[in-house]
Amino acid sequence: MFTGLVESTGVILSRKMSGESGRIVLDAEKRFPDLTAGESIAVNGACLTLEDGMKGGPLTFYVMRETFERTNLGSLPVGSTVNMERALPANGRLGGHLVAGHVDATGRILSFHRRKSDLELEIELPENLREYFVEKGSVAVDGISLTLETVSERSFRIGIIPTTWRETAIHTRKPGDTVNLETDLIGKYVISYLKGGERKKESGITMETLAGAGFL
Repeated sequence: MFTGLVESTGVILSRKMSGESGRIVLDAEKRFPDLTAGESIAVNGACLTLEDGMKGGPLTFYVMRETFERTNLGSLPVGSTVNMERALPANGRLGGHLVAGHVDATGRILSFHRRKSDLELEIELPENLREYFVEKGSVAVDGISLTLETVSERSFRIGIIPTTWRETAIHTRKPGDTVNLETDLIGKYVISYLKGGERKKESGITMETLAGAGFL
């Protein structure tokens, strides 16, 4: 579990596939203390498993083909900057929002707009994710916990404060670039539960009908 508060940026040094899995090697700007093999680190919002680099040097992560195909980690050029966050410890502070590290989809940056000292970023909204986006709700963009300002049928807008602009990889992005999107975890469960209730109503099966049939 993560919070969407980026701890460091990193540069992609190499990426290689072998069959259905592969590895990606990153050079982190800041060193993470006490790294252990097998721990989880979110890279651009995708939860990856650390394989090597615990004692210094570049960090090597094991990656499944699906991760490369479903996130921008498979298309970003070598030399690109990415966001990095270690998994939240049980006694850690939840400063952003609950982020699972499971990217739902990618979206294309449509525009950047300067708004006084801040920036406003507009990103295309994948149609299959529309129901998970609500104004003032949360979304992880390349692993950054951000607040949705406005939501339309085809796009959404978020504000970028100066600290986020400086301390994350977002300042390296430009219109046309693709970013990873993860919708709010709690919202997913709520919608899934409500849809489950609708399916039960449509089927006509209730607790009463099950009891009458001798199943309860």
